[in-house]
This record gives sequence, C-alpha cells and structure tokens, in this order.
Amino acid sequence: MSNPKVLIADDDPNVCEIIRLFFTENNFDVTEASNGLEALSLYESVKPDVILLDIMMPGMDGYEVCREIRKKADIPIIMLSAKDEEFDRILGLEIGADDYVTKPFSPREVIARIKAIFRRTTVKNSVDSDTKDDEFYVFDNFTLSVKKREIVVNDTPLFFRPKEFDLLLYLIRHPKAVLTRDQLLEHVWGYDFAGDIRTVDVHIKRIRTEFAVHHIDCIQTIWGVGYQFLFKKKASGELT
Repeated sequence: MSNPKVLIADDDPNVCEIIRLFFTENNFDVTEASNGLEALSLYESVKPDVILLDIMMPGMDGYEVCREIRKKADIPIIMLSAKDEEFDRILGLEIGADDYVTKPFSPREVIARIKAIFRRTTVKNSVDSDTKDDEFYVFDNFTLSVKKREIVVNDTPLFFRPKEFDLLLYLIRHPKAVLTRDQLLEHVWGYDFAGDIRTVDVHIKRIRTEFAVHHIDCIQTIWGVGYQFLFKKKASGELT
C-alpha cells in the first residue's frame, strides 16, 4: 500500500519543515505550498489524501482555498492558525473544514487525527461498496438518493457539502429520535473525532439555510439535548 499523501499549505517555512520531517518519519509523502494559489494548483496535480491548510497566506487565504476545494471534493482538510478566537474556529468549520488546530500544535496529535479520519473513511467506503440497491427517501416536497448522494426539492437539486449530506442522512434514518451532539459526532464524524463539538451546530445551520429557501423545516432543536428529524413543510411566507 502506498504512503498517504499530505499537502501542507503554509507560508512559514519553519512550520513546513517541522511538519515535513515528522510526517516523513511517519511514512507520509509530503508536498508543500507557500501560498493559497500554489496550494490549489498542487491539489489538482498531486491529489493528496489530506490537506493541512494555514489561514493567513499571501495571494489567497486558507478560507478561500478551502471553499474552492470543497466545491470539488470531500478530502479531509485541517485548518492551521495562530488565531484561537471562537469566530475564526466557527468560520473554518462553516466553510467545510473537518478540524481546526491552533498554533503552536503537536505534529503527533495532528497525525493521530489524520489516521482517525482515514480509519473512518475506510469503513465508510467498505459499507458503500456493499450497498447494491439505492436507498431512497421521499417526503412531501423533497427526495434523497443515497446512491446518487442527491437531494432534490421540486425537481431542483440542492447543494450540500459531503458532511452536510451525511449528517442529514443520519437524522433521516432515525426519524423522531432525539440525537445528542455527541451521538451525531460519533456516527457521522467518527467515534474518535477530536474536533470542536460545535461543528454539528454549524452543519445543521447550513442545512437549514439551504432548505429555508423552499420553506422546509425538518430539523428541530431540542434545547439542552440535541436535534431531531421531524419533517414538516412550512406554509408559504411563514416566518422562521
């Protein structure tokens, strides 16, 4: 089996050197980019298995790079930043990052998180390959196809990032059940997910925003507990 490929995008050569040395010792093939535009170019040519993405870079910052990559793929992305403010962490999660690590950080911890992501991906791919028939859900005015990974409202496909789709699917598979954030993290992100628990709230918000255009309200907040899939259709013009 070939070594996993990691793309490091950071304009600090010292950070790149530390990551490169430690990751190489742990059997990763490392590619480096010193700015956002170079990171996008190398992503296309190298096809890495995971990306470590600094936020503050010249040319194109990490947020914009993450947005562009998320339009194309569900590759694991870990944001790196010296900023530890809540706003910055939530923004990183909102645009599609899988995790947010603040500097200074332990390369050993980052590798542990990456390996956990790989384990979850292997299990998911194995389950998907064993599914021969499409799993299909039909509601009053939207449908979801697991095989196509497609959600359609009134003949219009909606755009959901991969993890948003997985989260919605898990809720749909457990209708009326009140699911805690920890349960959703365990089953959608993986039992050993080491990221911010608020990533669940961020993804729920994005799903609701996409559905709200069509007056669909299917995810209820159970305050102090978690979330529940309880489909209903809003009347046209009804306020949230």
